[in-house]
Amino acid sequence: MFKKVLVANRGEIALRIIRACRELGVQSVAVYSEADVDSMHVQLADDAICIGPAPSRESYLKADRIISAAEIANVEAIHPGYGFLSENAQFAEICESCKIKFIGPSAEVITRMGDKNEARATATKYKVPITPGSEGTVATVKEARKIAAEIGYPVMIKASAGGGGKGMRPCFNEANLETSFHNARTEADRNFGNDAVYIEKLILNPHHIEFQVVADSHGNVVQLGERDCSLQRRNQKIIEEAPSPLLNANKRLRKRMAEASVKLTKEIGYENCGTIEYLVDESGNFYFMEMNTRIQVEHPITEENHGCDLIKEQIRIAAGEKLSEHVLNSTPRHHSIECRINAEDPYNNFTPSPGKIDFWFQPGGRGIRVDTHVYSGYEVPPHYDSMIAKLIVSGATREIAISRTQRALNEFLIKGIKTTIPFQDAIIKSSDFRSGDYNIGWVEAFLNDLK
Repeated sequence: MFKKVLVANRGEIALRIIRACRELGVQSVAVYSEADVDSMHVQLADDAICIGPAPSRESYLKADRIISAAEIANVEAIHPGYGFLSENAQFAEICESCKIKFIGPSAEVITRMGDKNEARATATKYKVPITPGSEGTVATVKEARKIAAEIGYPVMIKASAGGGGKGMRPCFNEANLETSFHNARTEADRNFGNDAVYIEKLILNPHHIEFQVVADSHGNVVQLGERDCSLQRRNQKIIEEAPSPLLNANKRLRKRMAEASVKLTKEIGYENCGTIEYLVDESGNFYFMEMNTRIQVEHPITEENHGCDLIKEQIRIAAGEKLSEHVLNSTPRHHSIECRINAEDPYNNFTPSPGKIDFWFQPGGRGIRVDTHVYSGYEVPPHYDSMIAKLIVSGATREIAISRTQRALNEFLIKGIKTTIPFQDAIIKSSDFRSGDYNIGWVEAFLNDLK
């Protein structure tokens, strides 16, 4: 096992990794920007090193500064969390060249699966179904028009690099293609430093289902069930649950998707935790969308559902250990729901709401978990993603989990800034959510009904 690990991230995921390290008897080193000097992950790490000004391009995305911090602290490994450099193959290669273990898959696999276009080709090779689309990246509007006409509108223009819903633009007709194409490329370049995009058929109102996979260096590969991530607004997830109500009603489909996930993970020689994302249409057909070669924001609902610690498992795998016995032989035991609490005003077009938190009281009790890095008096900076907490709720049945989530949201008190809690409470109370009758288009329709 490692003696010291550097956490190359911020916020709740950095704190989550620091706590896992502490439970494993591993020392942790935090890095932070000038805007995060008062963040809890900086306060609770064994050591902390400032790596630059507030903008992420001058701090958390600066590989050279993170490597310098790692060398100063004399760490053996780096955990990238999610976002920032977590899916950056070049960063993984730099870690390797500096004899620092990157806690994640190899640079080769990140390159292969992190490029969404190449990942589609890989899925096709191993007979995992994909949506119709371009065979490679699309460089010009002329080429985009030709491909869109061949596969038929509507289409989705997507960044080849990165994730998190960034660099994605739907296009419903030729008249809007040029604008959508340029907007997708601009956003991709701004977020990932790579403006390459590809085009695929847009499946209207599908379900977004993802499978958690875990693999070690000893040939063990398992899947820990699915998460339903269909409750989204502009490709940003709002509420997730595990297992999926859709697959509860179609266990044969669940089995096929699980088998495809394990097969693909094995074939590409994957090691560590990863997530394979699919779209499922109204007819029950599933299509590979992408593979996230990192831990996911919503990983806690899988942890609560299966009684495991995926961050610890990541660290153990990177240290050369086999998968834990309870992960190798895991079965679901709960229903779990996660609400992403964002500093946004949901009834003012989800405008970001940074600022000082005057009062913070988080819910507790049976089946309640809150992952957060903030506290009363904390100043939410305007420079980063607006998520300030994750409310994770579990129950023996979906009905219990839903009622417990509603209670927890009502108990969660945050003053000084606007948050998404009122909107999430409205979703949880809706009859469609309670019946499990929702898809990717549901949130936008629900918002229109509220106006």
